[in-house]
Amino acid sequence: MKNLNSTNEVMVIEDPTQNLGWLAKEVLNFKEALALLGISASMLYKLTHQRAISFYKPSGKLIYFKREDLMNWMLSNKQPSNEEIKNEMFNKLKRK
Repeated sequence: MKNLNSTNEVMVIEDPTQNLGWLAKEVLNFKEALALLGISASMLYKLTHQRAISFYKPSGKLIYFKREDLMNWMLSNKQPSNEEIKNEMFNKLKRK
C-alpha cells in the first residue's frame, strides 16, 4: 500500500499475483500474461513485436493472450535430460 497524502487516503496497487482468480481464465490481459510467464513487460513487448508469441488485439490497442498459447510457448524447445537422451540412444541401438 502507498500513502497518497496526509488525509490518510490509501491507494491499493493491484498486483495480479495477489488475486489468483485469473489463473482459471482462458484469455489473459497483458499484466496477467506477465505474471503467468514471469518475465518483464519489455520482454513481452519484444516477443509480441517479433511475433514470437501469439496475441490478439480486438480493439486495435489492448493486447490479450490465450493461456494455451502462452503455455505452449513456455514449453517449446524442450531440452531433454541426460536420462532421456540415454534411453533414446538405447532404443535406437536396440532396433538395429
